[in-house]
Amino acid sequence: MTRKINLGLIGLGLIGKVHLKNCLGLKTVNVQAVTDVSKKALKFAREMGVKQVFTDYNELLRQPTIDAVIISLPTYLHAPCAISAAENGKHVFLEKPLARNPKEGKEIVSAARRYGVKLMVGYPLRFFSEFEEAKEIMESGVLGDIQTAHAVNIGAGPFFHRAESMIPRPVPEWWLNKELTGGGVLLDLGSHMINLARWFFGEVKSVKAYLGHRFDLDLEDHAVCTLVFESGTVAIVNVGWFSQKATVGIELYGTVGHVQKYYRSPSRAITAIQLILGRTPRFFKPYLKEVSYFINCINEDGRPLLSGGDALKDLEIIAQVYKNQVRLE
Repeated sequence: MTRKINLGLIGLGLIGKVHLKNCLGLKTVNVQAVTDVSKKALKFAREMGVKQVFTDYNELLRQPTIDAVIISLPTYLHAPCAISAAENGKHVFLEKPLARNPKEGKEIVSAARRYGVKLMVGYPLRFFSEFEEAKEIMESGVLGDIQTAHAVNIGAGPFFHRAESMIPRPVPEWWLNKELTGGGVLLDLGSHMINLARWFFGEVKSVKAYLGHRFDLDLEDHAVCTLVFESGTVAIVNVGWFSQKATVGIELYGTVGHVQKYYRSPSRAITAIQLILGRTPRFFKPYLKEVSYFINCINEDGRPLLSGGDALKDLEIIAQVYKNQVRLE
């Protein structure tokens, strides 16, 4: 019998708020508490109907009635928060990347196993209809063997502007601190695309990459990786933080045919109207689908396909690139 899962949300930034809005509409979820260091964010949660709010996530994790948590925190907090959640017996949905590096990632995965909790990492691209359709087409065989592929995710990263004025938004200090983030765009957007490519083509045999520094930061702001898969497919992963116009998509080139699938974001006006009417905007739907899947895994005692172990493979590939990187000048 399906039961309501008592959920706690940790972190109410942009994606944390998306999760909050989605979860409040799920019949299988009771949003019991949230935590954030921002008073403004907590005020937003109260206005949405959340009764318990905390500024310290450890207080939330000590609540005995909470079954699971969604963690949407800066990357340097992933390991301590996720491990503490596991120690407190909470199932964990953790935003990508799993951690700053494989060492921390292994510690998170080990803690989830030790305490018998489910661990899922948020990779919403797997739930975008465009990419689900591309995979179905590939698996139908109509493209033949996929020889090459191109996965692209280029946008503004932390440097995005307010649409109405084109004024840059302030960048949180941790975003540009390599010690706190663990890496630049390859870890941020590259983890999305490497995971997506692995979903399509299987295990990676070798990788080479070039990292660029357009903004002269310690972190790479664009990167091009060549992934060679055990299946024989060669994929180019192209990611960047340098464009105010976002592009997210995948192209598959087979021995019989090819297909291209790109996410087309709706206008802000359409999204605003959908929110006013109480509907789920298109951008929110993959996040709704991934959390619904996580909740179902808890209720049905299933193992999430997007497990910590799966996400750890992405981290290991990225760590290999950082170790052997070629810097573009």
